[in-house]
Amino acid sequence: MEIKAVKFRKDGFYGQPFAFGGEEGPEKFDPNIRYRGSLQNYLIDTGDEVILVDTGLPAGTPEEVPDETSPAYTGKDICSYMEAFAALGYKPEQVTAILLTHKHADHSGELKSFPNAKIYVNEDEVSADELQGLANIVPVKFTDGAYYNFPESQKIREGITLIKAKGHTNGNSIIIVENEGLFYMIHGDITYIDEALYENKLSVVFDDLGAARETQDRIIKFIRNHPTVYCGTHTPQGYENLEAKRVMDLDNPVPTVLAEVDFSAQQASGKYVCSICGYVYDPAEHDGVAFEDLPDYWVCPRCKQGKERFNRC
Repeated sequence: MEIKAVKFRKDGFYGQPFAFGGEEGPEKFDPNIRYRGSLQNYLIDTGDEVILVDTGLPAGTPEEVPDETSPAYTGKDICSYMEAFAALGYKPEQVTAILLTHKHADHSGELKSFPNAKIYVNEDEVSADELQGLANIVPVKFTDGAYYNFPESQKIREGITLIKAKGHTNGNSIIIVENEGLFYMIHGDITYIDEALYENKLSVVFDDLGAARETQDRIIKFIRNHPTVYCGTHTPQGYENLEAKRVMDLDNPVPTVLAEVDFSAQQASGKYVCSICGYVYDPAEHDGVAFEDLPDYWVCPRCKQGKERFNRC
């Protein structure tokens, strides 16, 4: 079995208030500390099957144009998700299963591009707008009982388990792959950066804060008791951990490398994109109303996050 990263954005960042401020409040943290960001999803080649964990942003999603006030930035395009997938040497028709961590567009954007794949998704997520019109959804009911200290799980294939992990969204899941004595924990947005897990902080993005805390506590307990390679979506630490087969040691953090950010040569289009779910606000589609003129109470129509979660693009 082989696990590979599908890399499609680089050189992003996540500010400390965004990454750490879910419980204590973002004002408790330093907005000038920006951790490295990226976007990648994962592919599992079992030898018999090609299985994806999430499917990137939809083709054509514009890059964001961050400034000094931006709390998060997903990064510059390396290529589209489908181009990154093809660069690994696979064809869409080879994919037999997709394991979805959650509904947001940077995880579900190209589900439609894999016609032969069954899409396994927490049954609590299937009503999401992002998943409508897909005929190959398999709602997961987590009928296989506990997986170690996680109370609800579903065995997908030998050595591949989908685990209920409510919090970031109400239908959030994680995937654990057992291979050669290691546990590869592939997650969407449990943490945006590894430092948040080392420091035991929650991000500011959640549907259920109490459930997010419970899920993170279980993850920490699991990592303390099992040799775990922690593979995230929004930080290059995710694929760095994977490629080095680096087991997370919560008591000995990997040294932090902060993001290098240049805001000086940015050109904006007038559009804004949600840094959480990828929704693009285009004034041309809203009677010419500029994003800046929207009322303060306006929220993303897709993920219900506030205006402060949007970046220019």
